Amino acid sequence: MDRWCKDFDSWAICDTVCFHLFDRTPHAWEKVTDWSNERDEFVRRAAFALIASLAVHDKRASTDQFARCLPLIEKATTDERNFVNKGVSWALRVIGRRNREIHAAAVILAKSLSESPNASARWVGKDALKDLTKPAVLKRLKARKTDPRNSTK
Repeated sequence: MDRWCKDFDSWAICDTVCFHLFDRTPHAWEKVTDWSNERDEFVRRAAFALIASLAVHDKRASTDQFARCLPLIEKATTDERNFVNKGVSWALRVIGRRNREIHAAAVILAKSLSESPNASARWVGKDALKDLTKPAVLKRLKARKTDPRNSTK
């Protein structure tokens, strides 16, 4: 995974590999943390594409696992590179759509970021907030049950 990731040279390859392969491996969660601190643009984007992919595909993951990704997202919002910035926003938006509990935390983070003095963080916050407060998103979340795997309940 690390060797492949270092060869990514476009967002399309990065996202496709994360969304259709990497998120199905037993190493996916570990790579999120590792790659989120990398300097290479597409390696770092891969961390957030992987978070978004896991939020869609990993039905066994708990709300707590995604809540632990929020500080990684917050930290990366100051990365001004376009492909990283868009990956970070994607991760926050998809996590926030997973269930009501994580939605509330994602909205709080998005609101905070939308008021940031940093332009990149502010863009991520506003982009995520616009998506997470859409009536269709709120309606879907309201219809979902709470996450029984959330250990904080």
